[in-house]
Amino acid sequence: MSPHGHGTHNSAVSAGRRLRELLASGRLVTAPGVYDGLGAHLVARCGFPTAYLTGAGVAVAGYGLPDIGLLTATEMVERARIVADALGEVPLIADADTGYGEAVHVVRTVRAYERAGVAAIQLEDQAFPKKCGHLPDKELVDARAFEAKLHAALDARTDPDTVIVARTDARGPLGIAEAIDRAGRYAAAGADVVFVEAPQTLEEIEKIAAQVDAPLLINMVQGGLTPDTAPDTLAALGYRIAIHPGALLGPAVLAGFDSLKRLGGTLPAGLTPGPQGLFELVGLREWAAVGERYREHSDRSDRSDRSVQSDRSDHGKDGA
Repeated sequence: MSPHGHGTHNSAVSAGRRLRELLASGRLVTAPGVYDGLGAHLVARCGFPTAYLTGAGVAVAGYGLPDIGLLTATEMVERARIVADALGEVPLIADADTGYGEAVHVVRTVRAYERAGVAAIQLEDQAFPKKCGHLPDKELVDARAFEAKLHAALDARTDPDTVIVARTDARGPLGIAEAIDRAGRYAAAGADVVFVEAPQTLEEIEKIAAQVDAPLLINMVQGGLTPDTAPDTLAALGYRIAIHPGALLGPAVLAGFDSLKRLGGTLPAGLTPGPQGLFELVGLREWAAVGERYREHSDRSDRSDRSVQSDRSDHGKDGA
């Protein structure tokens, strides 16, 4: 626990219970994104009721990597422990990506995140390796497979107050209707909070609120796909949590550029706006090229295997 005693809650009350109390208030909870101990202290000292451990922020700022599923559960759990300790009594909502594997891996992930001191664990229905929710070409697992992961997460909790957040990334590849359908299914499966990633218009934000019967989380990504929406509007629609993953990271990058320019540095040219540009700073294009290289190798191997199998089949016919 932080020696600075952030907040006024009784430390005997679990982090999950403190977050549930905030959700029960009926007000919109604003959760700035944090990725290190310093940011956690800043959020706590500025009086925010909760914080969000951003996987993208940990990847970019902690490891110099783009948010394309390169971090391991061990790396994220250790960062969660650091941040939760610095936050003190301020509950932490923690990104756990896809759970780092199948349902059995989700069980281990949930137990490890709980030991790290988080209040809520966010899981998503992307296929591994996942991507930032505001990048193109995302792939999903079957909704039933994700429901199995949710059941595993709910059963694995040692503290029944630990909040399980179910995120669907279906809006991009499958459309808003499928995203809302999945959100409803995940709520029915027992998720405590539901998160439809990257709605693209205010109408879609309103439609999610009207059609999904569950406490809702929304992601406000500066320069992302979702329109910036006023907190009062979100609260009136019934959203309960608004995460702002880039609240500290974006300004830190801009201030860093400004400082380095004053020292005589040359700013990089041709960066893409928004989250993709941030990931390009830490090697998105290079990592994408690596992935494509081995994907092509795999495709060639698959074609070769099919050819061999076909040859064997033809040989068997000839000898019949």
